[in-house]
Amino acid sequence: MRGISNRSLVAGAMVVLTGLVAGCGGSGYGSGSKPTTTRSTTGAPKTVQASARFSAANVSGVGTVLVDGKGRTVYILTKDGKTNVPCDDASGCTASWPDLPLKDGVMAAKAGQGVTASLLGTKKLSDGETYPTYNGWLMYEYAGDSGSGQANGQGIKSFGGTWYVLSPSGTPVKKSSSSGGYHYP
Repeated sequence: MRGISNRSLVAGAMVVLTGLVAGCGGSGYGSGSKPTTTRSTTGAPKTVQASARFSAANVSGVGTVLVDGKGRTVYILTKDGKTNVPCDDASGCTASWPDLPLKDGVMAAKAGQGVTASLLGTKKLSDGETYPTYNGWLMYEYAGDSGSGQANGQGIKSFGGTWYVLSPSGTPVKKSSSSGGYHYP
């Protein structure tokens, strides 16, 4: 075609790509109590918690455990009893195990039904964000759980430790070697 230069084709392609990127710009859920996903400076997804309320719920296969404000099971990463094994954007950990930073201006998480308010706390990390803790444990969701009532991340070994759900008493729920069931240590 006469009159269309390579420069025009490149400019047109850039406009189309910009539109596609903008249209796909977040894998978040939008408004309400669901999270919005943003990208950190490393390009890894970072979940921004819309609700900082935690409660206890019965989850199939693990019993009564902590869930976040969306009803999603929360997990902790443990190794040798340490409560804050690193799981961050730089290691890629938060791509599979999204963290739950408090929204700007929110200073504390709220205790819902079945949660002991005195076990809720916060921890400010080197990324400058403040995260909720329960009995000292930093809490995460699991990308392999598609909604509430699931605990597909239970017992997974990755990122230098083992992932467990938390009991309302603030202890990891671990599989019992003798009974095959879960117990609260």
